[in-house]
Amino acid sequence: MSDTVAHQLIESHLLSGRMEPGEEIAIRIDQTLTQDATGTLVMQELEALNLDRIKTELSVQYVDHNLLQTDEKNAEDHEFLRTAAQRYGLWFSKPGNGVSHPTHMQRFGIPGRTMVGSDSHTPASGALGMLAIGVGGLEVAMAIAGQPLNLRMPQIWGVELTGQLPEWCSAKDVILELLRRHGVKGGLDRIVEYHGPGLDTLTAMDRHVIANMGAELGATTSVFPADSAVREFLEFEGRGDDYVELLAGENAAYDVDESIDLSKIEPLVAKPSSPGNVVPVREVAGESISQVVIGSSANPGLRDFAIAAAMVSGRQTVPSVSFDVNPTSREIFSDLTRMGATVELITAGARIHQAGCMGCIGMGQAPAAGRNSLRTMPRNFPGRSGTKEDSVWLCSPETAAASALTGVVTDPRDWAENVGMDYPSLDLPEMASVNTAMLVAPLPEVEARSVELVKGPNISSLPDFPELPDRMQAPVLLKVGDNISTDEISPAGARALPFRSNISKLAQFTFTQVDETYPARAEEISGTTGHFVVGGDNYGQGSSREHAAITPRYLGLRAVIAKSFARIHWQNLANFGVLALEFENPDDFEQVEQGDTLVLDGVREAVRSGNRLTLVDSTRDVEIPLVHRLSARQVDDVLAGGLIPQLARRQ
Repeated sequence: MSDTVAHQLIESHLLSGRMEPGEEIAIRIDQTLTQDATGTLVMQELEALNLDRIKTELSVQYVDHNLLQTDEKNAEDHEFLRTAAQRYGLWFSKPGNGVSHPTHMQRFGIPGRTMVGSDSHTPASGALGMLAIGVGGLEVAMAIAGQPLNLRMPQIWGVELTGQLPEWCSAKDVILELLRRHGVKGGLDRIVEYHGPGLDTLTAMDRHVIANMGAELGATTSVFPADSAVREFLEFEGRGDDYVELLAGENAAYDVDESIDLSKIEPLVAKPSSPGNVVPVREVAGESISQVVIGSSANPGLRDFAIAAAMVSGRQTVPSVSFDVNPTSREIFSDLTRMGATVELITAGARIHQAGCMGCIGMGQAPAAGRNSLRTMPRNFPGRSGTKEDSVWLCSPETAAASALTGVVTDPRDWAENVGMDYPSLDLPEMASVNTAMLVAPLPEVEARSVELVKGPNISSLPDFPELPDRMQAPVLLKVGDNISTDEISPAGARALPFRSNISKLAQFTFTQVDETYPARAEEISGTTGHFVVGGDNYGQGSSREHAAITPRYLGLRAVIAKSFARIHWQNLANFGVLALEFENPDDFEQVEQGDTLVLDGVREAVRSGNRLTLVDSTRDVEIPLVHRLSARQVDDVLAGGLIPQLARRQ
């Protein structure tokens, strides 16, 4: 057994299975994290499971996504979540308290613990030496109810860090370097574990930046050791007693090895519209911009805001640029203000917004169509910003601040040389401004049982899905290319997000970023033949939102046939009874066209007895071999129409 941090975390929580890459394992879960865009379904799933009280050590419901209350819908969701947290025994983080990931790290994260979250950036807590994994909401509900997490044992990808970051570079450039090397599929079925002497130069919040965007690599999660940097962070937060040392052993061996010399890092930027489209900033310097946004879980630390404030202090951002600042937690906003940095930002032209995800999820701050928006956020998938024809770039706070002052994409090294500025030495506070007033503790168990869930009219019941049919004869209603994201399947943004609790309404937004006619065409045949979707590589990358499985299923999706699938979405499809199939020969993707009629016969026995099926494209009179990667457990769930019907049968 290798003595990596990841192996130690898994072994200490292993309930079944062998820790061999590709083998299905089950692990015990200590904590859960939910946010409001996905949490409403989780709470409805807890209700469907007839849960009385959480079975985890700790579960927290955050409200950080749906913060714009342009009508009653979001406010109703917030009240439902508050009462559900009271009823089931969760902590509740009120709107405006902060983004879930940095807030959880500040207040609840503990080295050595496991956590699942209904948000794909849950791995950010790996910065503390936790095994934190983003999953679909139903798997979070199962964990809250005391069930283990089932997953395929990933490879452990050891990334050795050496050297020290040069001035005007920061942690964001480190993860962008990995994305430059490997793209958005490089971490698939892997846990990224960072080690080496370079770790000594990175704070816990620097590590949060890197672990957060490991999700963009497609990684199962990212982990760091719990060392002196973690101890210092917890002491800064007044939680020094929660520190537990967790280090890799001297004989730790990794399945895959890589190294990064931090001293060789340069400012990088991800061009539209993929986090994997990374180039040096100098290569695109001079591109005009109309918006700069600093914030999000991908750059949440106090230093990320403070460095920007120091750079713009005594200066003014150019008139053509909207300079937006989203504090990531109430605590960080307080500390920023205590330092005087908030005034420096405002004086320089910044628009200060409430602590939350905001523009990262398209909840406000939508950029002008066709104009470049430079952001310190984790994702720039098409339309995620709330603007269909958007052009979003991802960068570090240093690059963002320099560009806000010039009006064009600017390498901060060149800007500093032009204005004669030395790299700022930040005078950060010795202790955090801890304020837990907006964290509502769980009610005592007896009192909690009398709480009634408050459901507004926008909160619909979970749909009932039938068993998987033995014969499917249906059209390909949509064919998409590589790296289709869940943002393109079930969009974010201020128009769609308020309907997260209303599946029939939300379904009307399904795939509209790709094809606005899809919902209407799907509804026409949803009660008869249903339909197929055909996709390329890495189908369903990005957000963990299970809505991207539920709404197409609601509209009659029977199966997705793709070259390959992103991990979380692949599991979400199984959870809701959609058959995920892969082309045995990826070149066969070219043989199938949108509008073709496909036939699968003897489906139930085929998936139960093996992993191969034969697809007939009756339009072109060709047979195409397919495979599935479902375990026996997942096969049973899919055949039953999803995990909830399967659980109902067991009762």
